[in-house]
Amino acid sequence: MPRRHKEQHRVEAIGWLRAAVLGANDGIVSTASLVIGVASAHTAHANIVLTAAAGLVAGAMSMATGEYVSVSSQADTEAAALFQEQAELDADFPREQQELTAIYMHRGLDLSLARQVAEKLMAHDALGTHARDELGLSTATAARPLHAALASASSFSVGAALPATVAALAPESAVIPCIVISALISLAALGGLAAKTGGARVGPGVIRVVFWSALAMAVSSGIGLLFGRTG
Repeated sequence: MPRRHKEQHRVEAIGWLRAAVLGANDGIVSTASLVIGVASAHTAHANIVLTAAAGLVAGAMSMATGEYVSVSSQADTEAAALFQEQAELDADFPREQQELTAIYMHRGLDLSLARQVAEKLMAHDALGTHARDELGLSTATAARPLHAALASASSFSVGAALPATVAALAPESAVIPCIVISALISLAALGGLAAKTGGARVGPGVIRVVFWSALAMAVSSGIGLLFGRTG
């Protein structure tokens, strides 16, 4: 039997890359913006550090909960689709074989070859074949709620740890500029890494993430200043 040649494509990294970048980006931006908003209201340094820690924990739990609920709904939908497909196979196997044959013909096979492929694959794993070629489901793309929740919480925590650490170590008088500079540098590096790994242009990715993150921190600072003056 010939050895299977495993090719590496950047598209294979899109799923995990998007989740990791999104989580880390959210962790940096939301925690940095939260701390900057509180610091702009002339809050005591101890309260600023407490806010950063609370933002890290609350954000990580929120990401985990949201991802778990979302992916669980996806998993329920996939399970229902597979149950329905199995019922259709049990009710009319020849019709499902014809349906699969039509799918392969649409992809470029002639009738005889499409029928032969459908027969062979369905004899091996009828449900798995229909799940993959009719429904677009596979073990590689199957929804995993707990895995998604842990990944999102972890990536958010890693990102949020940066502004939280800076808030704890920076002098009280320099908390805001230290957080802004460290956050923007980290976000630029993160955006550039994501773009390069995904095969996209680095420049636009860096500019995009820096611009919107700076805007978020500026708005938070403005709200902090507003409440600091009226408090």
